[in-house]
Amino acid sequence: MITKLAKIAVLFVAFLVVAGASAYLTLTFIIKSEDTVIVPDLVGKDVATALERLTDLQLNTKVNGSEYSRQFPKNHVTYQEPGPGSEIKKDRDIRIIISKGPKNILMPNLISLSERQARMIMEENGISQGHLTHTYFKAVEKDNIIVQVPSAGTMITRGASVDLLVSMGSRPVAYKMPELAGLSLDKAVLTIEKTNLTVGEIRSHFDKHKSLNIVIRQEPPAGYRISENSPVSLVINRHPGKTAGAHLNHPLYGSLLQYRVKNGFLKKRIRVELESEDRTVDIFDDYIKPGEEMWVLVPRDRDARAFIFEDDQLVNTQLYEAW
Repeated sequence: MITKLAKIAVLFVAFLVVAGASAYLTLTFIIKSEDTVIVPDLVGKDVATALERLTDLQLNTKVNGSEYSRQFPKNHVTYQEPGPGSEIKKDRDIRIIISKGPKNILMPNLISLSERQARMIMEENGISQGHLTHTYFKAVEKDNIIVQVPSAGTMITRGASVDLLVSMGSRPVAYKMPELAGLSLDKAVLTIEKTNLTVGEIRSHFDKHKSLNIVIRQEPPAGYRISENSPVSLVINRHPGKTAGAHLNHPLYGSLLQYRVKNGFLKKRIRVELESEDRTVDIFDDYIKPGEEMWVLVPRDRDARAFIFEDDQLVNTQLYEAW
């Protein structure tokens, strides 16, 4: 009877050992299977797709470099390690090499594209910029490409440079600067307008040897070659401190704003800001000597307010109604 009970006890213990070992092995297998993944095939996939797949599998992406490849387009995987189908633990590195595309490519056509568009295409194809030259050329819109070297369709190596000739648009009409000295301000402004130029700075300076209220200096000087719409600055012979309205009529298309810098030792930065309903612009910004007057032409095509700043401090405000 005792022998029989002993056998039963031995069998029971053996059963417990086998059951425990089986449970341990099963649990170990389950834990191991949960901690490992199968490496996917990444070769030929674009970098974004490869990164997304590895992230989903809790694997790390490590880029080991890049290489030229005729087989795979730019930014696609050409090589991976470990290879597809390998069983590895999560949070391990997958090393990849990325394609730079074929080493030799056809030069893209950049003619008539803007500089910005051309540079985007060059960057996309790994082409660097060589010499950049600008010239007037009315047949091609301003800032667009006129000529490229190498020409479109030429086989080039990535990294090669391309020289570009860029249009500056139609050549501006040039004029001979008229003689304004001795004219009244009204006549000088009218002459400037008829010559398709613009009025720039207007200042005053007193010369007792010359008639009052006439132009005594101009910039550019008479006879100089000057482009259309270029500004012309004038100096008028006037007593310091006198107002413009007492002696001068309204200019053809605006009013004169006059400001005199107080006596002192240092130049003052004078800035005139013109504010209208839809915009605010600076119509004068320069350094003026102490005791000198500044005149600037204020357009009267709309209601506006002029703010005069001296060394960035607001010193005066004037309102102008549209004519």
